[in-house]
Amino acid sequence: MSVQVEKLEKNMAKLTIEVPAEEFDKAVQSVYQRNKNKFSIPGFRKGKVPRHMIEKMYGVGVFYEEAVNDLLPMAYENGVNESGLEVVSRPAIDVTQVEAGKPMVFTAEVAVKPEVTLGQYKGLEVAAADVTVSDEEVAEEIKREQEKNATVVTVEDRAIVDGDTAVIDFEGFCDGVPFEGGKGEAFPLVIGSGQFIPGFEEQLVGKNTGDEVEVNVTFPTPYQAKELEGKDAMFKVKINEVKGKILPELDDEFASEVSDFETMDEYRADVAKKLAEKKAEAAKQEKEDRVVDMAAANAEMEIPAAMVDTRAEDQVDDFARRLQSQGLSMDQYMQYTGQTRAQMVEQAKDQAEKSIRIRLMLEAVAATENIEVSEDEVNAELEKMAQSYGMEVEMLKNYFGEKEIGQIKTDLAVQKAVDLLVAEAVEK
Repeated sequence: MSVQVEKLEKNMAKLTIEVPAEEFDKAVQSVYQRNKNKFSIPGFRKGKVPRHMIEKMYGVGVFYEEAVNDLLPMAYENGVNESGLEVVSRPAIDVTQVEAGKPMVFTAEVAVKPEVTLGQYKGLEVAAADVTVSDEEVAEEIKREQEKNATVVTVEDRAIVDGDTAVIDFEGFCDGVPFEGGKGEAFPLVIGSGQFIPGFEEQLVGKNTGDEVEVNVTFPTPYQAKELEGKDAMFKVKINEVKGKILPELDDEFASEVSDFETMDEYRADVAKKLAEKKAEAAKQEKEDRVVDMAAANAEMEIPAAMVDTRAEDQVDDFARRLQSQGLSMDQYMQYTGQTRAQMVEQAKDQAEKSIRIRLMLEAVAATENIEVSEDEVNAELEKMAQSYGMEVEMLKNYFGEKEIGQIKTDLAVQKAVDLLVAEAVEK
């Protein structure tokens, strides 16, 4: 096999890969052997028709397409390895020669890893985050816990207030005509939750069980049902039941029930401590994100469009796998959202380009700073991965080859580069 490399503009390259004629003929013969039982020619038993007879009747290239498909993956992989290029996109393949007795020739247009010119990445200035916790924040957190432990009761002696749940029947009309999806029965609507169209829930405040109410609203723009965008609507609503919450007293008994502490003072101090830890962790992540973004913005690189396309497609594929793990197919998701795969890929491109820019910058920092990863660090990472997968580390190692181990080393070096950027940053 021979490979010729032509450098193109914008970090693209064209590989011309030639597969020897004898390899191509072997592939054609293999396809013939696999498919000969499918052909019936008078005078020959099924499965016994000679190859040249099939080619005479159906054309000399009857087996070529399948043979090309058999050869292409390995030939392309070998060609990339022989070229020495670091390919970062899916290939655009064009088969240029397929003839009996001649080499199979095809081209693969690919994106190659861009060179990076680093700008400033040390001593970057970032604003210091405020990690203090106010008494109001502690009170709000305790209030949320109080709400979670509330007792829900049917209310009969007062009108609806914010936070109540109104169990309602409703039917909506536009210009006096009912519209699709505008009717429901025994629907539990939490007042103030924003579940319904803006203005709907507010018009139920002050009403009582048994009341029949006309609620007038205007559909927002945009709205998921395009035919209703911006239209005025009237809903006939019957209030069947009102449910309210009885909040527990914020006393020592409450503290002992919702925490490991016996008094409200101890519980309140623990809430403040946990909120401070949460703020500190969020501030650390925000600082890391800002420093990395700034260093990436300071770096110069020309990212090929094909690289962005490939990353965006990979992101959509990852999303599809996550959906599948939750029991939802990509086709169902696209049907629900009205999106096509092409639209999803297009929407993913901005984030794809950003993630590529950051990764390339961090890899360049790791190289410039001669960041190394030890075998012990790799083994520790493999131990963590094995635990997360619920398998023995030796079994995991058996699945990984040099390429996978190399990727782990690169990932660890990149994280060390992030740590360096953060350590060198200056808070102001």
